Amino acid sequence: MAVTLTTPNTLLGIFQPKGDAAKLASNLATVVLGTLFITICAKINVPVWPVPVTLQGFAIAALAAAFGMRIGVATVALYLLEGAFGLPVFATGGGLAYLVGPTGGFLIGFLVMAAIIGFAADRGASGKPLALFGAMLLGDAVLLVLGFAWLLVMSGQAGWVDQSNVVGSAFAGAIQPFVVWDILKMALAALTVTGAWSLLRKR
Repeated sequence: MAVTLTTPNTLLGIFQPKGDAAKLASNLATVVLGTLFITICAKINVPVWPVPVTLQGFAIAALAAAFGMRIGVATVALYLLEGAFGLPVFATGGGLAYLVGPTGGFLIGFLVMAAIIGFAADRGASGKPLALFGAMLLGDAVLLVLGFAWLLVMSGQAGWVDQSNVVGSAFAGAIQPFVVWDILKMALAALTVTGAWSLLRKR
């Protein structure tokens, strides 16, 4: 049975070896190395509460675009599993309590984001800057919606939210400040992947 975890339309697909065993081994190595890259980007952060500003979104968008949907989602899933088992892979630590804390909606939302961007990459968006950027913006928008919904559920009597205006306060504190930065991160990720695609295709 052929191993088809990525497509020739992705950067990873260009470098895939021919044998099934070699493909599987390279895919497994790619997933593990991808989690390390996400972890490094998570540690590059500004520790604001309740949601820190990090480069996780950039890392996941770029990896999903470079790997495709299956490998991209698998990479994020392993990253979340590492964090759930206590490895300090998240912005300020790890553990199951962290995963279900205020940022839990964003962490789980990374899976959906990777699926959306990877799906577009599998269909040829890696070589189309506007198409890839659009897919990244869509994935990021879904991420923000999921993260915001989670924050509302978690708000309760939290001190970081104005209980007289939960929706407005949560949006102003945990979503609004990051919108411009997220757009810039998606633009950088799109340019990075499409630039690499263009360079490699020429060679």
